[in-house]
Amino acid sequence: DIEADVLIVGETGTGKELFARAIHQLSPRHARPLVRINSAAIPDGLIESELFGHERGAFTGASAQRKGRFELADGGTLFLDEVGDMPAAVQSKLLRVLQERELERVGGHTTIRVDVRVIAATHRDLSQLVREGSFREDLYYRLSVVPVHVPPLRGRREDVRTLAKFFVNRYNTRHGRQVRRIAPSDLDMLAAYDWPGNVRELENTIER
Repeated sequence: DIEADVLIVGETGTGKELFARAIHQLSPRHARPLVRINSAAIPDGLIESELFGHERGAFTGASAQRKGRFELADGGTLFLDEVGDMPAAVQSKLLRVLQERELERVGGHTTIRVDVRVIAATHRDLSQLVREGSFREDLYYRLSVVPVHVPPLRGRREDVRTLAKFFVNRYNTRHGRQVRRIAPSDLDMLAAYDWPGNVRELENTIER
């Protein structure tokens, strides 16, 4: 189902956001926005407002009404990055929005309908978090309608050569360089390395 919610799982640096962008671009929603939010990068006290928005005066500093990421993504796709780090208090509210496709802004009483396809991603083992009681089981199953596992780069070494050449072209343009090719022996060396930092480490190495 091309409209189904997706859960992308993989180690840090494997390119989960690139997969999310590709899924969005290949969907009927490609002309609408892809809105991203990183659950791990937002303080616990602010993530609810970031997701669902808030009304003026809802809390100290809320000097104006603000739409949340769900509303901004209406008609398009919301990419919930590092969903495994989402606070427990917000998980139940997220579940309701996923089930009902409606929300209320923080401090508000009006129900707002949203048409959003959700793609979530995490480097954590959500099933283990469920067993530990730190992640809601019903939310886990609701998110993983279509589960996608992105293997680490060491598990798809055939991609290293293609990615290395891609990054050479990218940084030729960015830094005004003219690197024409990578020696076959260097490509063999790159492919033999385990890349614990995955695609992100490879990209940084090529740029360096």
